[in-house]
Amino acid sequence: MADPSDDYRALQAQLEPFQQQHVLQFWDELTSDQRRQLAEQIEEVDLKQLADLVAGEDTEQDFEALAAAASPPPAMKADGSGADWTVEQARQRGEQALRDGELAVVVVAGGQGTRLGFDQPKGMFPIGPVSERTLFQFFADRLRAIGERYDVRIPLLVMTSEATDAETRQYFEQNDYLGLPTEDVTIFKQGTMPAVDAKSGQLLLAEKASLALSPDGHGGTVRALDRSGCLKACESRGIKHLAYIQVDNPLVEMCDPELIGHHLLAGSEMTTQVIRKRYAKEKVGNVVSIDGKVQIIEYSDLPDAAAEETDANGQLRLWAGNIAVHVIDVDFLKRMSRSADALPFHRAHKKVPYVDSNGQQVEPSEPNAIKFERFIFDLLPQANNAFVVEADARQAFAPVKNADGAPADTPSLARMAISDLHRSWLEDAGAVVDVGVFVEINPRFALYPSDLSEKISAKTRITSNQYFDS
Repeated sequence: MADPSDDYRALQAQLEPFQQQHVLQFWDELTSDQRRQLAEQIEEVDLKQLADLVAGEDTEQDFEALAAAASPPPAMKADGSGADWTVEQARQRGEQALRDGELAVVVVAGGQGTRLGFDQPKGMFPIGPVSERTLFQFFADRLRAIGERYDVRIPLLVMTSEATDAETRQYFEQNDYLGLPTEDVTIFKQGTMPAVDAKSGQLLLAEKASLALSPDGHGGTVRALDRSGCLKACESRGIKHLAYIQVDNPLVEMCDPELIGHHLLAGSEMTTQVIRKRYAKEKVGNVVSIDGKVQIIEYSDLPDAAAEETDANGQLRLWAGNIAVHVIDVDFLKRMSRSADALPFHRAHKKVPYVDSNGQQVEPSEPNAIKFERFIFDLLPQANNAFVVEADARQAFAPVKNADGAPADTPSLARMAISDLHRSWLEDAGAVVDVGVFVEINPRFALYPSDLSEKISAKTRITSNQYFDS
């Protein structure tokens, strides 16, 4: 049996060159299980990388100059302009890729529903306006419908966090994987990064036996896909492209053939779906082109003058708003996973509770720590032929982020958006939907609006809330 003092000395030797040995100060008070937990956490930290991050100064970015150099990105507009191919050609190409089994889906589902007043993983939040289907069910039903339409099985890769992993796994197991083949669902956990004291750069302890850890951002998807074996598994199944979405958008057109087709016809390694900004300072990232590279300028960093600048038609010049929907080549992700600097870390000053040297819990009233995280959109400048595709926000974007009562991105607004979209489908098919009635269409009943003409009689009148199920 290993001598516990040997573990202590080994950890001390790792930590000492970086002046981080204080995290072992309560070692003698810990149980064997607690010691094992802390040791595993320390082993996971790249102390050299952390020291470099702590020592590195944030580069002062000249956003005035950056905005001045920015131009609209290469994009297929919603009106069908902007590319050398047609929307129909893109649809056909995307449908062929689906039939050929070239797609898998990544759902980033590491967030809790805290801001929604929901104490479970956000993917378990009931969002169906009539059915009360959860966000996870929305995506699973769409995958099943696409699989049935194109005679294909599309793997679902769900990225969780430490906070959501156990409950998410239990949810899928208890609900028969929402009708998807068990072997087609992979749940994997994103990595973490430790928080450090903003003044000293020392690691913070959340508890005597635990570092203060937080998810490493949605940019951690790249490392997590690689470390979990997902990239290798995709390669073995002939998967060439990943459709990337975040869990909080029930209107996302997951595995949209047109988006996939645009990606392929552009020869792009990473394609981003965007919406046209409704107003200059809308709180979405601005997708732009700078020196021939597609990248994102956050709304908070874009100077007012650049945000409000218009083109000859009176439209916003920097018009493309990021909605975190991407198609990404597996080969590109493999290449990026081998590069330690593929995605930069961003620093954020946050309030992080911690245990002080006396073992007392401290709840800071002001930001006291630095957290480090990566963003998936930082891959864009490194992707060959990165491309942008505009979607109609009414059809593709209804994020669920805030509790009802907030001015935007609430469950009530998302449910209304779902119902309004499906109302338009029904009315285009000849149905009459009474004012105030909520309607909801499961994609297994109608994946596309054109499917309804075969299932809805002209002049059908809908007088009460109705859910059209498979």
